[in-house]
Amino acid sequence: MSRIRGMRGFLASSLGLTCAAALALPLTLSAAPATAHPASSAKHPPGSPNAPDLPGSTQSLPLVPLTTSRTLGSTAVQGLARQDVRHFSLLGVVWDNPDTELHGSVQVRTRDTASGQWSGWQDVETHNAEHAADPDTAERTAGRVRGATAPLWVGDSDGVEIRVRATTESRIEETGRGDRTATSEAPLPSGLRLELVDPGEAGDTPQGSPADTPRTGTLTPETAAASGANAGLAPLGALEIPALGRAETELELAQLKGAEANTAPKIGPRPRIVTRRGWGADEQLREKTFVYTDKVKAAFVHHTASGNQYRCSQAPSVIRSIYRYHVVSMGWRDIGYNFLVDRCGNIYEGRAGGVAKPVRGAHTLGFNANSTGIAVIGTYDDTRPSDSSVRAIAQLTAWKLGLYGVNPLAKTYLKSGGGNLYQKGKNVRLNVISGHRDGFATQCPGGLLYNKLATARTKAAEYQGR
Repeated sequence: MSRIRGMRGFLASSLGLTCAAALALPLTLSAAPATAHPASSAKHPPGSPNAPDLPGSTQSLPLVPLTTSRTLGSTAVQGLARQDVRHFSLLGVVWDNPDTELHGSVQVRTRDTASGQWSGWQDVETHNAEHAADPDTAERTAGRVRGATAPLWVGDSDGVEIRVRATTESRIEETGRGDRTATSEAPLPSGLRLELVDPGEAGDTPQGSPADTPRTGTLTPETAAASGANAGLAPLGALEIPALGRAETELELAQLKGAEANTAPKIGPRPRIVTRRGWGADEQLREKTFVYTDKVKAAFVHHTASGNQYRCSQAPSVIRSIYRYHVVSMGWRDIGYNFLVDRCGNIYEGRAGGVAKPVRGAHTLGFNANSTGIAVIGTYDDTRPSDSSVRAIAQLTAWKLGLYGVNPLAKTYLKSGGGNLYQKGKNVRLNVISGHRDGFATQCPGGLLYNKLATARTKAAEYQGR
C-alpha cells in the first residue's frame, strides 16, 4: 500500500514539475490567439469554418429525406445524393441526442481524389454509444455531446453519397379474422448530419522528421501544457517518449516511489510512445484542463472500428481525424482513448494529461474511472490483428499497469458509473486487461482482437518479470 501511495503522490504532484520543465527548456510560448479557432470549441456547431492558419477541417452536411414511410409517415431513409465536396479522409454521422440510438444501417460511397473512381457501398458501424464519458460527469452533461456512429477512414476523397435506412420492425397484431404480421420502421434520430473530416498536416512537425527529435521554436500555451504533462519522461516539445530498458525503467520507478534500489518493482520496460505533438494534435481543439482519476486499476482494449484501409505511415492522420471527430463533431473534451496502437505496433499518446498519469478518458461508458483505454486502429470483427499490435498492447499494459503495482494476470473490482450491463454503483469483477465488451454490451474490440487478450495478458506479465 505504501508503494501505491508513493506513486500516487508523484503522479499528483508532477503537474508542478511541468512549469519548471517549461522554464528550463529552450522553447518559447506564443501568445494566445485573439480569436478562438471557430471549429476548435465545442460551443460552436459542427462544420464551422476553420481559421486558415490551423490544420484540418470538418464539413457538416445535414441529411435530407430520400423516402417516406407510408405506414407511419416518418422518414424511413435519409441521406445525400452523390455530390462533390472538399477533400476529406474520414467520415461519420452525428445526431442531436447522445442518448438516442440509431436503429438502422448507414452506407456510404466515396470518390478517390487521385483516381476519380467511386468506391462500392461501405457500411458504417452504427453502435457507438458505448464509447462515451460516464453518466453524470461534466463531460457527459455539458449539453454539447451528440450521438454518433463510429468514424470510417476512407482515404483522400472529394465526393460522397450516403443513405441511412431505418430498421424495419415486425410485430404480430390480433384481428377479428386472426393474427397478421405488421411492419414499421423505427424512427431515425433527429438532426442527422454527415461529418467529413480532413486531418490536415501535422502542424509544425515536418513530414518525415524523426519522432525522437525535440523541436525548437514556438509552442502555443496549449501545446506546451500537453507536452509538459510528460515532464520527466521527455523534453518539452518532444515528438516521442523514448523506450527504456528493463533496468532503466525499474530504476526510474524506484526513484519516483522512493523505494530502495534493491527492491525490484514489477514493471515492464517503458515502450516508445509517440506524443500528441508527434502525431500532430491541434491542441486548440480540446478543452484546456486535464481530468484525472485516483489511479489505474485496469486497461480496456478497443478497436476504433474505422476500417483497415490505412498504411502505418497514415496512422497519425487517422488519429488526427478521430481526434477532430470526437471533439468537433461529437462534442467531447478530447479524444476518447488514452492510447492508440497501429497495426505496425506503434503506440501513440491519446487524451492529454500525461502518459504516466491516471487521465480520465471517454472510452468505456460506465468504467472510465480508475482505468485506461487502449484502441487498436482498425476493425477486428473479421480481420485478425497483427502480432505487432498485440505485442504493443502487452508492452504498454506491462508498463502502465506496473506504474500502479498491478499484475496483468489479476482480476480487479471497478465500480460502475452506469451502463447497459451494470447498474450504477455496482462493484464489478473484471480482468485487469479486459475487452470493451466486458464492461458494456458491444462487439468492441471485435471478436478476433478479443480472442488475443489472453495472449496479451501472459506477455504483459512476462514483461513485468512475473
